[in-house]
Amino acid sequence: MGFFMFNTRKPRGFQHNYIYVDERKEKLKQIEENAKRDLGMLPPKEFKPEDLRGKFSEHTKHLKKYKKRHLSFQTLLVLLAIAVFILHYLMTGKFSF
Repeated sequence: MGFFMFNTRKPRGFQHNYIYVDERKEKLKQIEENAKRDLGMLPPKEFKPEDLRGKFSEHTKHLKKYKKRHLSFQTLLVLLAIAVFILHYLMTGKFSF
């Protein structure tokens, strides 16, 4: 037996092949768009760093849950101010500071 029984097989990788996509048509459309941009018929594509913001985290489930679960800093400050106001009212019995 030896070390043979400790050899575990790795699972097969997932491959998703689209059924209803014409790759030639999409590639031709991309080539046409690039040619029109080179000739000046379309405005050039501009790179904006704002376009990338949130693109990576929106595709992961755990980061979406993390963002939903945590309160923003401003919300925490407002809740703290309300708690201080309620504590002041309970100790003094007055609404004013």
